[in-house]
Amino acid sequence: MPHYLCHDEPDLLEFETSVVEARPGAVLLSRSALHPGGGGQVCDTATLRHAHGEARIVGVSVENGCYWHELDTPLELAGEVLVSIDAQRRSTLAQLHTATHILNALVYQQFAGALVTGAQINADGSARMDFDLPEADNDALRALDGPLNDVIRQGLEVRASYLDLRDAQATPGLIRSLSVAPPPTPDGTIRIVEIAGLDRQACGGTHLTNTAQSRPVRMTKIENKGRRNRRVRIELT
Repeated sequence: MPHYLCHDEPDLLEFETSVVEARPGAVLLSRSALHPGGGGQVCDTATLRHAHGEARIVGVSVENGCYWHELDTPLELAGEVLVSIDAQRRSTLAQLHTATHILNALVYQQFAGALVTGAQINADGSARMDFDLPEADNDALRALDGPLNDVIRQGLEVRASYLDLRDAQATPGLIRSLSVAPPPTPDGTIRIVEIAGLDRQACGGTHLTNTAQSRPVRMTKIENKGRRNRRVRIELT
């Protein structure tokens, strides 16, 4: 995973930057604190103020290692700009992503190291996780609703660090996806998100710094998706 500015400065929600390349409806910026999405998480959005007015950043696309910020207008911009990230959307996604890590940890611990087969984290306050659980009792999964919220209320610290990719691959439980591992940074390290006393796993998403910063969550549905997969849906309350 690239080393994002939003990882280093998660509270940087407004910043000045400059357009280094443009095409109608999209810009490359000299620096950006937007999270581009990935790992099931949708991207940040923002307001971009330029010399002649403002535009909305509604998406981020990656092309040849470059992060194009997609606009809601076909303008072709140049010069200095001011970007204001949508704070509520960022907060919602950070809460949900942290909650999915708690859910993931509980499933991993209580269901013999079950791995993740898919995830989706949405700006509307909902998320889903798919697990490789061919023999699981859905009632047993549903019973994790209480422990999940218990962890939120405990106020556990959430912190991130970087670990050499080879060391991460050799450490059981750090890479939880059944089929896809987060790509390393250019220096060969991988980002590890830790919930103190509960969980450590590779992740490039946005997170809270303490579980108590999250609203409570509730499980809304558990579905059987094929012979092996169980899909757990949650939402912020």
